[in-house]
Amino acid sequence: FVRRLYSCYFLPMSVLIFLLILSVLVLVHELGHYVAARIFGVKAEEFGYGFPPRAVGFVRVDTLDRDRRVVSKKWKRVSGSDQTAYDNTVWSVNWLPLGGFVKLKGETGDGTDQKDSFQSKPGWQKFIILAAGVFMNWLLASMIFAFGFASGVPAELAGLPQNALVSDKRIEITDVVAGSAALEAGLQAGDYVISFNETAPANAEEARAILKTYDEKTPVTIKVKRDGEEKSLTATAKYLPELDRAAFGVGLTDIGTVKFPFFTAIGQGFVTATSYAGAIVAGFGQLISDLFSGGGQAADVSGPVGIAIITGQVSERGFWAIMQFTAILSLNLAVINFLPIPALDGGRALFVIFEGLRRKKHDPRVEAAIHQVGFIVLLVLILLVTLQDLRKHGSSIWHGLLGVFGI
Repeated sequence: FVRRLYSCYFLPMSVLIFLLILSVLVLVHELGHYVAARIFGVKAEEFGYGFPPRAVGFVRVDTLDRDRRVVSKKWKRVSGSDQTAYDNTVWSVNWLPLGGFVKLKGETGDGTDQKDSFQSKPGWQKFIILAAGVFMNWLLASMIFAFGFASGVPAELAGLPQNALVSDKRIEITDVVAGSAALEAGLQAGDYVISFNETAPANAEEARAILKTYDEKTPVTIKVKRDGEEKSLTATAKYLPELDRAAFGVGLTDIGTVKFPFFTAIGQGFVTATSYAGAIVAGFGQLISDLFSGGGQAADVSGPVGIAIITGQVSERGFWAIMQFTAILSLNLAVINFLPIPALDGGRALFVIFEGLRRKKHDPRVEAAIHQVGFIVLLVLILLVTLQDLRKHGSSIWHGLLGVFGI
């Protein structure tokens, strides 16, 4: 049974890895809200792992003397049905293991006259509290990239700083054009080029120059390394309309294991995370444009099911691939969460900005109602994207489940 479990395509282990990554990302995000709130004196009523209903919780109960000084501290177990308003934060574990949450006093609009309430704080403090989750996701991604650069990771060699330490240089096939000679020969993106007709190129530029010397009549034996094994494939250049000439139809680049000195790695981690975040913002901009113009990118959006499938595929490539995927997911979560959409942090921050511009507090009940509507719309969108994922991956998931039980 265990062998079947690991050999089927849709691995339950992939789901567990996805849930673990999602939990870490959401908990880090919520930790940002919690820390910022405590810095500004906002009470955190509960910090939970997972989503309610509550399985178990713990809260520190302080005993005070007549002068309101703490004379003793003890931890109390809090049941799922206990809704008591404690003076300190309830730390809970909940039944739905999909991330976590922090419940701040006054975030739903009440307690405007209490100094430890979110609603009683000035706009700039509320904005920082709302933005702190996004900052933590960006910081986590930066730290992951910095860790990779400090320990050494596979990366493209173009445009590297001068103090980069490079080892294990190789030429990688990054792209194979549809209908090309390379595709027909069996070449794949991710293959490492060893030689062409026993001639070993020194770098990608030289490899491209060698390939251009072959015409449509000369077959070329291309030796590549794939998954640790050497393969010899034969291809003959053919006419490609994209280039208006005969070619093999492969994209080549120089890669190697790149390592930086410690402090440089930290800086490079911040730069890389910021660069990825900018690319994600641009991608969302294109996605929104496609939604209105009828473009094709909108159909490529993945929800929880699709991301779980991708997680399983990435996990097969090793530890650093999972870490890099986690960093990119963290940045995606940051960008999505700060979109100016009701129910998201960005939507709440937009209300804070409007309140500051108007110099007049808005009705918290109206804001709460708008966020509730926004939350319902988000749930509907998640459901639609999940249905799309099931249409796309449903067959693989079903066959995988059958494989687990040997059917």
